Amino acid sequence: MASTSNVTTLIFTGLFQDPAVQRVCFVAFLPVYLATVVGNGLIVLTVSMSKSLDSPMYFFLSYLSLVEISYSSTVAPKFITDLLAKIKTISLEGCLAQIFFFHFFGVAEILLLVVMAYDRYVAICKPLHYMNIISRQLCHLLVAGSWLGGFCHSVIQILVIIQLPFCGPNVIDHYFCDLQPLFKLACTDTFMEGVIVFANSGLFSVFSFLILVSSYIVILVNLRNHSAEGRHKALSTCASHITVVILFFGPAIFLYMRPSSTFTEDKLVAVFYTVITPMLNPIIYTLRNAEVKIAIRRLWSKKENSRKE
Repeated sequence: MASTSNVTTLIFTGLFQDPAVQRVCFVAFLPVYLATVVGNGLIVLTVSMSKSLDSPMYFFLSYLSLVEISYSSTVAPKFITDLLAKIKTISLEGCLAQIFFFHFFGVAEILLLVVMAYDRYVAICKPLHYMNIISRQLCHLLVAGSWLGGFCHSVIQILVIIQLPFCGPNVIDHYFCDLQPLFKLACTDTFMEGVIVFANSGLFSVFSFLILVSSYIVILVNLRNHSAEGRHKALSTCASHITVVILFFGPAIFLYMRPSSTFTEDKLVAVFYTVITPMLNPIIYTLRNAEVKIAIRRLWSKKENSRKE
């Protein structure tokens, strides 16, 4: 940390100032976070224990669910407990750790969504070569690459911010640590740092989103050559993926591709992609996927039979 920094503790203003509203938010968001952990955890457990889901698509889905749990857990637990606290504090080191892991899991999720789009592209456009191209070894390499990409992205973010001096004030107008709110506390010009973050977060999100949209357009065009049944099954799977992509990228691009502000709307948008979206993903994938629903029923029936025995 720069030697001129004398701020060791930061204070969050939080989502709302009214204590009554904060208590209502606590009651609303706690079940949402628990549903995120249980729902995504159930997908990870189901895929790992079901032989019927032993395919690359579900392999990637299980890792996406694992990332969702981790991504939400970097923000949601402290945000929810802070709703009951009068003064919401975090150490400067804790703030940097939150930024690192938030961006690490966020970018890992983006790259996993790109990997899943590539998997669907090969499955639909080159079905005869699918098992040769998407081998088990390649699956592990693609997942490892997603984690590595997230790590490299987060290291850049931390290197940008760790050199900044923080002399006070120490109040962050947000409910969790992120780069733009923290830049406002630095006692130096942060224009260049803002440009780097814009390129590393904003442009990266946009380019990834364009790659995903292009991939699914190519897939949809190729579906014209499939049978009605095959087209319906592929559309159902792709619809789930596209829905998750829009839910994830929409708020992220909204926040990182525009000048930072302190509007309450920005905080509400952040709540959507840090708390709400991770809960929706398992619902989207299970409701539109018969194989996952059947596998979950089989898993629970096995547990019930083992209890009876």
